[in-house]
Amino acid sequence: MSSGMCVSLNTGAQMPLLGLGTYKLMGAEAVFQAVDAALAAGYRSFDSAAVYRNEADLGRALKELLPKYGLTREDVFITSKLGPKDQGAGAMEGALRSLSELDMCWIDLYLIHWPGTQGLEVTDQRNPDNRAASWAALEELHVQGKLKAIGVSNYTPAHMRALMKSCKVPPALLQVEFHPRLGQPELRALCTKFGVFFQAYTSLARGELFSDPVVLEVAKACNRTPAQVLLRWAVQQNIGVLPKSSSPERIKTNATIFDFFLSDEDMNKLSSLDCGQRFCWDPSHVV
Repeated sequence: MSSGMCVSLNTGAQMPLLGLGTYKLMGAEAVFQAVDAALAAGYRSFDSAAVYRNEADLGRALKELLPKYGLTREDVFITSKLGPKDQGAGAMEGALRSLSELDMCWIDLYLIHWPGTQGLEVTDQRNPDNRAASWAALEELHVQGKLKAIGVSNYTPAHMRALMKSCKVPPALLQVEFHPRLGQPELRALCTKFGVFFQAYTSLARGELFSDPVVLEVAKACNRTPAQVLLRWAVQQNIGVLPKSSSPERIKTNATIFDFFLSDEDMNKLSSLDCGQRFCWDPSHVV
């Protein structure tokens, strides 16, 4: 499916390790330019969400650009996510709206974006019930073939354990913030135990790690950019990455991570930066 490496999800589906993140990629022209550059650079996976408000633009861009590269819908892997406002009773409608916005017959991977519910306090005891209702709706659409794989995002170990106890269809993937300063060891161990693929967002720590002395040292030693080193550190551990960029040049550079290796020493240097630092929201307070 991709010029990069693929992994097998627990559904049997093949998913590229590298995908293009589209958070904050707004407007038809910006989405089109990014998708065009990504397809040219070998990306075959694209990550969107209802709250990104770009599903329709992504769907249109792919419909127009796939023929240019001799590709069909089957050649790309599309991920989207259920908005927190649709958590619970609105989940079925929310997922179907994503399908409609993308203008696709199926979505390869659909995630519950957040363990909480828009409009409810994080401590509200309705949150667990809403998550369970959302999952039941996604399971139904999975059985119908409209969502080829289903998973979750921003779940904590407690959320994961609860889901694994109650689900009929196990999640195929967990997508969370992950980079050298946030190693998520407990979540990774749980995913390994449950056969759930672990995927990173914010792999580049919003650029904050580009000036980290350890990252710079490793990048200089292997003649790569800090971004390439951070992405390579993840994929070398069989962890999926979704770097977002609107720059065609950076999109191309970020894809060049499968033609070099980091030494064990360099991998350990980067891993030792783990201090639990987050650059995004913290889901640990959601009951």
